[in-house]
Amino acid sequence: MQPLLIILGIAAIIGLIYWSYIQTKKRREAFQAWAAAQDGWSYSQERRRDVYNQYRFLDKMRQGSNHYSFDHLSGTLSGYEARAFNFHYETHSTDSKGNRQTHHHHFGVILIHIEREFPELRLHPEGLLSKLGQMLGYDDIDFESIEFSKKFSVRSKDKKFAFDFCNTGMMEYLLKYPKIALEIEGDTLAIYDSNMLHAEELDAFFSQLLHIRKLMPDFLFRA
Repeated sequence: MQPLLIILGIAAIIGLIYWSYIQTKKRREAFQAWAAAQDGWSYSQERRRDVYNQYRFLDKMRQGSNHYSFDHLSGTLSGYEARAFNFHYETHSTDSKGNRQTHHHHFGVILIHIEREFPELRLHPEGLLSKLGQMLGYDDIDFESIEFSKKFSVRSKDKKFAFDFCNTGMMEYLLKYPKIALEIEGDTLAIYDSNMLHAEELDAFFSQLLHIRKLMPDFLFRA
């Protein structure tokens, strides 16, 4: 009985490895096809660490350790330099027996570089960690819209910019997407896919980015 279980276990592992290989191949082919269908876009599947160094000012990308990106797409979107990629980081835990375990995390990053630089602003769905942060003294910014303040945690050292950014039109739009998470810092406007990014999601994410930029008041871009 035991040899049979070992054989079945090995077969299951081989099957899982093969399934993962097929899914990765399909994902890469879909990204390649998407990039080929755009004007002037490129795709690279390579694993890179320099992208982390370039965008490490984004809070979302500073979690954990062993940071690297892959599935890189780059091009121009409505006149803006645009990029998208998948991102990996690791966290570690120790079980009751003292054994150290490594946990792998992945999420998608979709961003554009806009016309000028702005102070850091972070917006993400309100949750347990946000409430814990408030208890520890990390205050969220409250807005006139009670519904918006309940749905989202917004933090920025520049409260005036936060209020200008989260104007009535912006709040109404973001409330349609209660799971959206975004950051602005410098000239980078980024939104995140909580899971690994896939090609079929790109059009919707880039459309969101452009709409968010459109809803930013014109006076923010005047010298």
